[in-house]
Amino acid sequence: MSEWVETTIGEVSTVFDGPHATPAKVSRGPVFLGISCLTRGRLDLTAAEHLSEHDFKRWTRRVEPTAGDVVFSYETRLGEVALIPAGLRCCLGRRMALIRPDRARLDSEFLLYYYLSPEFQELIRSRTVAGSTVDRILLEEFPKFPIRVPDLATQREVASLLVALDDKIDLNRRMNRTLESMARAIFRSWFVDFDPVVARAAGRQPFGMSADVAALFPDRFEEAGSGPLPGSWRFGTVRDCCVRVENGGTPRRDRPDFWFPAEVPWLTSAEVRQVIVTMTQNYISNDGLVGSSAKLWPQGTTVVALYGATAGQVCWLAAEMCANQACCGLVPRDGWSSYVYVHTLSSVDVLADQSRGSAQQNLSQEIVARFQAILPSGPVVGQFEKMIRPILGKQQLNQEQSRTLAALRDALLPKLMSGELRVRNAEKLVGTHV
Repeated sequence: MSEWVETTIGEVSTVFDGPHATPAKVSRGPVFLGISCLTRGRLDLTAAEHLSEHDFKRWTRRVEPTAGDVVFSYETRLGEVALIPAGLRCCLGRRMALIRPDRARLDSEFLLYYYLSPEFQELIRSRTVAGSTVDRILLEEFPKFPIRVPDLATQREVASLLVALDDKIDLNRRMNRTLESMARAIFRSWFVDFDPVVARAAGRQPFGMSADVAALFPDRFEEAGSGPLPGSWRFGTVRDCCVRVENGGTPRRDRPDFWFPAEVPWLTSAEVRQVIVTMTQNYISNDGLVGSSAKLWPQGTTVVALYGATAGQVCWLAAEMCANQACCGLVPRDGWSSYVYVHTLSSVDVLADQSRGSAQQNLSQEIVARFQAILPSGPVVGQFEKMIRPILGKQQLNQEQSRTLAALRDALLPKLMSGELRVRNAEKLVGTHV
């Protein structure tokens, strides 16, 4: 610790406040950085808003974020922070501030991880001022917050190690998005656009498909009431693809034996976000499973969130588990697991649009069960299962690796940021994972 110097944020950087207003939003243009864009050290711009070039000049009079600046929330989402990447044209939104490090004394990535460290997060909590509407930290006091820093070379070594872990996690996340897109593209080609059937009806070999697989598809269309369908296929519902469609349940909270010993994974609707679920945050006991409305769903079940912010979102169970009553389980017929999941996943927006409720958005088990589905022949569904299961398996492996990497990062972060653990020793721990 003798190599680390205690100073203040203001001594090694400059802090800027953002505008205290909100400009008119446009469909494209520079990014308006709201506090919702901050997600544990990364910027999530998937739902970011934009402002015009005219307003951009006004909103950046005080400061224009540049690569290497660190932005953070000083109200409501306290503790959230992110680094501005190269090439991003953006302005600060309300409740956002910016730290511009003195590059000769403070590395931007080191500052980012120091901000995320348990020690600094606890400092933020201790300096939080409770307000009538939102909690906040006093921005005028923020430059006085203490920070301990080693020499610049050590800062860069520490940051580089943690960045490597986060980059691998981010790569896995992007790979899983690509894998999901592949599964949805195959589903659309086979069961929406009917590409193999169109090709066979025209006397052509379906592109990229073996003759044996192509022979599983019809070579003609037939009128099916709601429109033409490949011959022998028919219109149906999600219920037709499942052995049962049912809501989960919550064991009574006043029965400790329903919750301890915690043995059975118990999913909540907040955890349903279009992912492959391998584990849950909560568990119930076997007594709770037997003595309540909770139901054990097998591996391969598709789950749809029914209520609240995640209404209409979908996940696939990579292990058997149960869920609360805000989740609807689609337990598939044998061989139909991938079809039910990708069909439901491809319908997320439509399901969300069908949610009802004023205070919060709601779906119902019946809406989900009656959702239209095309019912292909068994051999085609079996071939789809054969193609998609390896994709789901790869997504599962990526998620499990990311969970391991995140746990390693979280374990190393406080030790590296306090100087307790040397970078050389930490590199040995990280080396086997990245």
